Amino acid sequence: MAKKLIPLAVPDVGEEELEEIRKVLATGFLTEGVTTQEFEKKVAEYVGVKHAIAMTSCTTALHTVLECLNIKGQEVIVPDYTYPATAEAVILAGGKPVLVDVDSESMNMTTETLEQAYDSSMTVFIPVSWAGVPLESKLYKKSKELGLKCLEDAACSLGAKIGSEFVGKIADYSCFSFHPRKVITTGEGGMITTDDDSMAEKFHSYKHFGAKGTTFETIGTNYKLSNILSALGIVQMRKIEKIIQVRIEKAKIYNELLSKINGIRPAYVGSDTRQTFQTYACYVEKDDYRDKIRKSLADENIQSQIGTYALHLEPAYRNYKRIGKLKNSELLFRNALSLPLHRSLELEDQNRICKIISQTLSE
Repeated sequence: MAKKLIPLAVPDVGEEELEEIRKVLATGFLTEGVTTQEFEKKVAEYVGVKHAIAMTSCTTALHTVLECLNIKGQEVIVPDYTYPATAEAVILAGGKPVLVDVDSESMNMTTETLEQAYDSSMTVFIPVSWAGVPLESKLYKKSKELGLKCLEDAACSLGAKIGSEFVGKIADYSCFSFHPRKVITTGEGGMITTDDDSMAEKFHSYKHFGAKGTTFETIGTNYKLSNILSALGIVQMRKIEKIIQVRIEKAKIYNELLSKINGIRPAYVGSDTRQTFQTYACYVEKDDYRDKIRKSLADENIQSQIGTYALHLEPAYRNYKRIGKLKNSELLFRNALSLPLHRSLELEDQNRICKIISQTLSE
């Protein structure tokens, strides 16, 4: 008999979302309209910003900000340890990514790596609050001192906080993802949040083909989010706090179980912050064992994933400028392990997962 499947991620969607979609279908107006505007309003109010602009994805959100900031020909600092989308947005906007290392524990870039890579010709940088771990607060302060705009790739971090402030309000511009593996989902989708009135207007125009009123003043795109997907987002925003609390509780259980096992480091937990645990990423300290653990889990019908990528090792990014040896990024790429985390995950499942990890590490 096949073993019970434990999936890596399960989107928290159901009848409520279907009902909201039915309402949109009944209107006959399916493209971007009042439903999307309502979704934008809910995100803006939640994060505590003046503007939230819905996009087709976090990648197109990042691309939009960079195009509107006109970074053509400029170098833009990007952490090496990230999904390719972060650097891709820079290249699509005509910029040149500069790859920097990350902290081995938080898995995010640091104030030190920003300072090492900074050049006075730069105007913007893109830190990533990966896995729902907020950035160190001094990074924002340092970027202001250097005169750099901070565009946070907060794909994983809607609902994360530093102190009492939400991620999405602290950077000049923040971009979120609503992919099915994220905290809330619209299937595909993204959002830019900012307090900058004039840039918000530009972002809005850019996703509407460059339209301003009845004229087309600039070249734009069609990055609009449909009312159907936004209907999902509206319901998801009602659930977001419950979703995050469940993730935090289950992450605590993993931390407790994994702390008793030699050769593995539980997921990082920052001080005076709230993480979303969009990904539960632990670190396998025993060399060459991460993939062995993944195989052991797969043999038991349990899904897992690597953390994310070290861009300088990927063929498409090999020739881009890098600062230092990117040692931490490479170690994380080889040893970070993402475990199942979602509402349907039971204590019994977590015990089973950790038992398999323990057995594999003792082989």
